[in-house]
Amino acid sequence: MTVKLNKKAFNNAKELIKDGKAVKDERDDWSEHAPSTKDENAFLEKHDFAEYGKWYLGVDDEHPDDQKGHYKFPIGDFKKIHRCGVISAESRAGQNDYDDIRDALGKLLDLIDKD
Repeated sequence: MTVKLNKKAFNNAKELIKDGKAVKDERDDWSEHAPSTKDENAFLEKHDFAEYGKWYLGVDDEHPDDQKGHYKFPIGDFKKIHRCGVISAESRAGQNDYDDIRDALGKLLDLIDKD
């Protein structure tokens, strides 16, 4: 599995955070705030995979970019970036040695906590 940083999502997340579209929630809130499969499907009914991918900091080249399996490390609810999602993704990226993704998530966390 080749998972790497999704630069489009990283740049999108930075812009959303700068625009005040970030939720400063707690680490353990992600289980409640993460988008469900129903939420993902509803989003994809209205948007394409390029828009969907902007909410996932990792991409897996073993899956085509028009499949959900291509996108890893969700960080928001399709409206706002969630601090708890960034923390959760950062932890998982570190555990799996995806250093570029972990470092990008650390930068996003710094931006969220900056205010």
